Amino acid sequence: MNIYLHELRAYRKSTMTWTCSLIAVIVLFLSLFPSVSKDFAEFSSILEGYPEGVRKALGIQIETFGTLLGFYMYIFMYITLCGAIQAMVLGTSILSKEMREKTADFLLTKPVTRTKIVTSKLLAAVTSLVITCVIYIAAAYLMALQVKTVDFDVSTFLLISFTLLFIQLMFLAIGFIISVVFSKIKAVLSVSLGTVFAFFVIGMIVAVDGEGVKRYFSPFKYFSGKYMLEHASYEASYVNAALAIIVVSIAASYIIYTKKDVHAV
Repeated sequence: MNIYLHELRAYRKSTMTWTCSLIAVIVLFLSLFPSVSKDFAEFSSILEGYPEGVRKALGIQIETFGTLLGFYMYIFMYITLCGAIQAMVLGTSILSKEMREKTADFLLTKPVTRTKIVTSKLLAAVTSLVITCVIYIAAAYLMALQVKTVDFDVSTFLLISFTLLFIQLMFLAIGFIISVVFSKIKAVLSVSLGTVFAFFVIGMIVAVDGEGVKRYFSPFKYFSGKYMLEHASYEASYVNAALAIIVVSIAASYIIYTKKDVHAV
């Protein structure tokens, strides 16, 4: 029994649904850019009427909003929100479903170690996210070429886009550890949405109150759009923090899952 391929097949419809949804969102939003760029003076005056705190919470930077990269950075916040939900649901469900569907004891009677089970399921989840990310980036880039009014820095565009995968991997790891610790989760969607939206709201609060150390409390703020637009790179300290969350969560998941008791049906 190839667990990796089995999980890929099991989640293929979900993967394609999320991928198509992300493409639909980015196509819809980017199709608005030519109008925004053309009438940016009017949009700018409207945006200036918003309180500064609201603009920061929504990730709106007036000075760059009229450029393709600046506009993309704003709408990308909502792309990462959708991507985080996909990853969180995947991470929370892929192990806990064995307990919900009462197949855990059957799976563990097979000639396969618990480590291999976790590894296979984790690789299947990562593969699904990579497929989503690659297809999304290709679609977003092609759409950007269609709506651009002037040339833009492709490397910065790709840099921004690839943060989707980083954020997804963080939420996948968080979902993974939650599914191991609380293996009898019945409402996967509720837990996933609650966790993702909690971090998203924290990120909005952090954006209003200031940055610095507070940014570490929300994975959504690890990759600053303003910093990427100015430096065309990631901030090393936050990349390290993201890697730490992923590594620690996955390592803890392995340790807990290999030692915990799994009750028979």
